[in-house]
Amino acid sequence: MIVADVSEAAEVHGVHGTEGLTYWKCLARRTGTDGSWEAVEWASLPPGAVSGEHLHTRTEEIYFVLTGEGELLLDGEPHAVGPGSMALTRTGSTHGLRNTGAERLDWLVVEMSTPHTHAVLTGARRSDRENAMPRSTVHLLREDTVVDPSVSFDGPLRTIRTLALDEGESLALAADGTEHVLFVLAGEGTAAGSGTEVALAAGSALTLPLGGEVEVIGGPGRLRLFHAVMAVAPAVGEVTAA
Repeated sequence: MIVADVSEAAEVHGVHGTEGLTYWKCLARRTGTDGSWEAVEWASLPPGAVSGEHLHTRTEEIYFVLTGEGELLLDGEPHAVGPGSMALTRTGSTHGLRNTGAERLDWLVVEMSTPHTHAVLTGARRSDRENAMPRSTVHLLREDTVVDPSVSFDGPLRTIRTLALDEGESLALAADGTEHVLFVLAGEGTAAGSGTEVALAAGSALTLPLGGEVEVIGGPGRLRLFHAVMAVAPAVGEVTAA
């Protein structure tokens, strides 16, 4: 398992061509995983700051707002966003984010390559299914909410959800044909896997690569989690059980 947190974030100036400051931390990359993850990241905008509007030409991307208030531009349409707001930006869409509140706006970013990525890199024509896909969408995730990413995405992401574990309650995950990303929204807990136990707290991220297993246990207070699941095809030549 790959564990990281949002401490020691970098200062980024002029993100996506706009003036101002953004704080940013990479929590996981595609290195060390078998799935189509590009990156899992945390970002933060001070009051009044902007993450500039930009076009997604080859990847699908989740924006999940953690704290603060803002305005999301999605394909030119403004959306008021706050904690629990989630945007699914598919290839060919534009998005940007502005902090309109008095406090910091923090959000989680999960970016994935898709079947369209290959088409972009090789100049191949988009499939009829891709052309018929719904456009990017905005959702509100409260506790124990599940979203099917196929409402906007064409890639291998299968589930996005939020959940909570009371103290002593556990969640067992096995990356059998899947990979998992967890991000702690609030509370404390532990994660045990591969002979290692690590502490979890708000701002912790855990990525479970193919073949891994982990048990997440709630600690004092309610452990609230963001959870994304991606299907992963077996490697070429790999034999699977009948």
